[in-house]
Amino acid sequence: MLGNFIFKQRKKNNLTQEFLASKIGVSRPTYVQVEQDERDLTISEAQKMASVFNMSLEELLSGNKKEIEIDFGEGKNKKTVKPEMRIVMPRANVKKFKEVLMYLLEKVGARPNIGETAIYKLLYFIDFDYYERYEEQLIGATYIKNHFGPTPVEFKKITDQMIAKGEIEKIKSNYLRHEQKKYLPRRTVDLKVLSAQEIQHIDEVLARLAWKNAAELSDYSHSDTPWRVHKMGEKISYETVFYRDNDHSVRNYEDEL
Repeated sequence: MLGNFIFKQRKKNNLTQEFLASKIGVSRPTYVQVEQDERDLTISEAQKMASVFNMSLEELLSGNKKEIEIDFGEGKNKKTVKPEMRIVMPRANVKKFKEVLMYLLEKVGARPNIGETAIYKLLYFIDFDYYERYEEQLIGATYIKNHFGPTPVEFKKITDQMIAKGEIEKIKSNYLRHEQKKYLPRRTVDLKVLSAQEIQHIDEVLARLAWKNAAELSDYSHSDTPWRVHKMGEKISYETVFYRDNDHSVRNYEDEL
C-alpha cells in the first residue's frame, strides 16, 4: 500500500508529518489521510513527495526504490544505497575521507550548528572547492543531489565503521527546536594523511562556512552550479565547478589570463 510505503520512507528519513505536509502543500490532517490510504496523492503532490525522498515519481508510486552497490575497493563489505550506478572508493580515499572528517570534527564539530546535515555540506564544499582550485581530488567522495542539498553517498558506511572502531561517537541533540545528529571525535586526526595545502584549504572552507547552520548551508549549496544543473538523485559531476558564479567560485581565473 502506498500509504504504508510513504510512512516507512518518512520514518527512515526521520521526517515529521508536519514537515511532509508543508512540502507537498497540504494540512497535517490531510497528510495523515494519505499515510492511512484514505486519500490519494495528486500528481503534483506525488512529484513533491518523491523529491523529498530523493526518488523518482515511478519509484514512489510503485512503492519500490531501486538499489545498487557501493564498493570501497576492499573486496567485501559492499552496501546498497542508490539506483543505477556502482560506486567504487579506493582504500586511500576512504582513509582521506576519515581524516578529513576527523579534522572537521576537531575544529568545528562541537559547535551547536554543526550536525550531520551541516557536515554533509561542509564536506561537499571542501571537495568541490578543492577541485575547482587545483583541478584534482581531495577526498573524491561521491555526492548525490537530493532535496536537502549534496549528500556524500559513502558517509554512512564510513561513519558506521568509525563508530564500530571507537573513532567517533554519534549522539542526538537539539538545535533550534529540531533533533540533530552530531558526531564527536574519540581519537586525534592523523595529519600525516593530509598535505599542508589540503589542511590550509580545509581551514579556509571552515572559516568561510562553518558558522552557517544546516538550513543556510543547504540554501547556499542549492544555489551552487553543480547542484543546480543536475536532476534529483543524480551523481553530481565535479567538472561542473568550472561553471560556478562569482558567489561560489573560489578560483581567480583573471590571474590565469
